[in-house]
Amino acid sequence: MRIIPNELLSSSDLIIDAVYEGGASGNAADDPISKLLQGVGNQGGFRAAGRGQDRTLVVLYTSGTDQDWPDTLDLNTGQFVYFGDNKTPGHELHDTGRGGNKILRRTFELLHASPPMREKIPPFLIFKKYPTPASSRSVQFKGLAAPGFTGLPSTADLVAVWRTTEGQRFQNYRAVFTVLNIPVVERSWLRELSNGKSVSLASTPPTWQSWVKTGRAQALASESTTSIRSVDQQRPDSSVKADILRAVFEYFEQAPVAFEAFAARVFQMHDPRVIVDAITRSSVDGGRDAVGRYLLGLTDDPVYAEFSLEAKCYQPGLDGAPINTVGVREVSRLISRIRHRQFGVLVTTSVIARQAYEEVREDRHPIIFLSGKDIAEILVANGFSTPAAVRTLLDTEFSLAPSPS
Repeated sequence: MRIIPNELLSSSDLIIDAVYEGGASGNAADDPISKLLQGVGNQGGFRAAGRGQDRTLVVLYTSGTDQDWPDTLDLNTGQFVYFGDNKTPGHELHDTGRGGNKILRRTFELLHASPPMREKIPPFLIFKKYPTPASSRSVQFKGLAAPGFTGLPSTADLVAVWRTTEGQRFQNYRAVFTVLNIPVVERSWLRELSNGKSVSLASTPPTWQSWVKTGRAQALASESTTSIRSVDQQRPDSSVKADILRAVFEYFEQAPVAFEAFAARVFQMHDPRVIVDAITRSSVDGGRDAVGRYLLGLTDDPVYAEFSLEAKCYQPGLDGAPINTVGVREVSRLISRIRHRQFGVLVTTSVIARQAYEEVREDRHPIIFLSGKDIAEILVANGFSTPAAVRTLLDTEFSLAPSPS
């Protein structure tokens, strides 16, 4: 990992995934972004340079730890999902202190204007919190982004979503961006943008120029070299996710049959194209706890891929308890039930053992694994971001019928 020292920030280029070190004074002046980019300020998720409704550049900062509003970057596609700044009840959607939601509204209005006015849209620079031994305020540069995403309709790239906190309803934006294939943003261009000067063709990244002219975004897509997740990568990576998983496991621990319907629901939450046709009886399911279809074609001319789902409510190893992994035997059982042009889904509160994971990936079996961490993250992404919210969902929708003898 390349780390840029704090004293070099004002002269540094922005390099994908480089870390920019903050100060060590213990106050807001430690913020590195304000030193990297003149005029953007040192606080907040939205930090805009320039005056008026059309800014010269916008910083999107994310801590990566907000469970209620989980900003996410898909490294495989370059899609970045960012939530606005109306995160507490009592305010209208655009009534925010830093005006972040107004920036989003204006940006997507320009994007979808007829004709589009992309030349007025500022570049969005994405930074993520990345503490280092020298400074807890250090950040990592994740890329330069343009609004929208290829294939996503204009009705879906900026959406006002409802949330409820302590019985109070309010809205916030969910915005979708494309991180562009620009490995280095040069200091000369940043200087021109910060000073509000006309951007010269010499300093402007060609990929940004191309997007402004054509609207076609060249995404920074990077295929992962890791096909097998470790045990740690399958377990919750925060205390909130661990508490959510604990709520699920403890609810179904004595009634694992009821977990089958919940596992199918989680898979549906993950992708709306999933259709669950039946939750099968465990005494006659032949190794399948649920069966369904995945929509590949058009809704009025559908093509489906069938799937079989198996659910395992196993001890996830929380609070020092020994973890009960899903091993080769359980995975082989599911594989044996998959017919031609079908795929399998295995959902567990625990993790997939390395040997089982390796055999599936090396033999290219079409199996989707959803582990304990995945369950927690899917629930969070669907608005169930606290253990209390999860328990309400479980009590409302899933009956704890005893297992058949």
